[in-house]
Amino acid sequence: MSLSNAFSFAVALTVATGPALAEGVTVGPQGLAFYDAPTLPANGKAGDVLQARPLDPTMTMALPDAGRTTLVMYRSQDPFDAPVAVTGTVSVPKGVPPEGGWPVIVWTHGTTGLANVCGPSRDDADGPEHGYIEVIRGLLDQFVAQGYAIVATDYQGLGTGDFHPFLQGVPNGKNALDMLRAARVLEPGIGTRFAVMGHSQGGHADLFTSAEARDYLGSGYDLVGNIAMAPGSQIADRIEMVRKSGNVELSLPYTMYVMTSYARTYPEIDLSRILTEQAIEALPQLYVQCMTHALTQGYWSTAIASEQFLPAPDFDPLYEAAALNEPGEQTIPVPTLILQGNKDVTVFPQATDMLTRQLCSRGNDLEYRVVDGADHDGAMVLGAPTALSWIAERFAGKPSTPNCDELPSAYTP
Repeated sequence: MSLSNAFSFAVALTVATGPALAEGVTVGPQGLAFYDAPTLPANGKAGDVLQARPLDPTMTMALPDAGRTTLVMYRSQDPFDAPVAVTGTVSVPKGVPPEGGWPVIVWTHGTTGLANVCGPSRDDADGPEHGYIEVIRGLLDQFVAQGYAIVATDYQGLGTGDFHPFLQGVPNGKNALDMLRAARVLEPGIGTRFAVMGHSQGGHADLFTSAEARDYLGSGYDLVGNIAMAPGSQIADRIEMVRKSGNVELSLPYTMYVMTSYARTYPEIDLSRILTEQAIEALPQLYVQCMTHALTQGYWSTAIASEQFLPAPDFDPLYEAAALNEPGEQTIPVPTLILQGNKDVTVFPQATDMLTRQLCSRGNDLEYRVVDGADHDGAMVLGAPTALSWIAERFAGKPSTPNCDELPSAYTP
């Protein structure tokens, strides 16, 4: 591209998307080339912006009511605290930021898959998880229309990279918090007061993100509250349920995601002592496209759950890892709202009922609300009005209304 053409392109981009990128930020390439991670410098720090560019308005995470949405690649940490490149998006409201900057929602998304293509920032109308990410877009657009900036990590391994630490609370949480750091480099109008919100796998990540935020970010940030919608929990119980089932189970691909994830991070886990040879041979199919593919096509969509396990599997190391990643063991220093649909067949209502009891037993400031008639994604759709009003109250400094003394039940026998 000639210098004059490059200048014309930059001007057109600025007109279409708002102000240019912050001074000193490297402009990333167009298309999927953006997701080719560079070699990370040894002297970098978590939250450093590696590159960024305006997100194409045809992409799902380009929120319609945002002033602009930026695609970013930033530096974060993997489960071993080594540096890793992660991608995500930053959406800011229209207009001028208020005094103190725009309040922020740190969004943690639910299960999309294990492969690069499953990152929400890569989704468009033809994307493999478009139906789910479109629901996310509808929820987040309501928040940006109300004046909140939205920072949304893809997590490690989704978007770019070769490994996604699925249902690993601490690394997913660090990815989310480093996304906040990167967002404030890109958008000086973003403030330091923030809330965390997530759904499903992201509800699990939300609870870890909120628990570790103050220690990880240090001074200068103010976490006001968090919302976990249909959060994943009771990991070992779900694996046990699947192992004992003689049916095709919706939960089977999820449990395989967990096992492949944990085996990568915890070397004491030996999948050859848990799974049959046939199941191990089929594990690479989990990286073909994304979650919908695993549920509807190929080996894992028709496999009988119990037949994937050895007669006497060595679950001890796996369940020790699962215990380390149980959100019910977290102590969260700010008010927490959990929303759970009573018609959910993905995250079981009884599991979330148990989670709320666990969190209450640790002294957390918890409010639990059952979203009547809501399925898994319905916790976002039908729960949106509750989430909007609850977040507004936290930013306004109003007292929370925990109900640990009289927890409702989402499960009906």
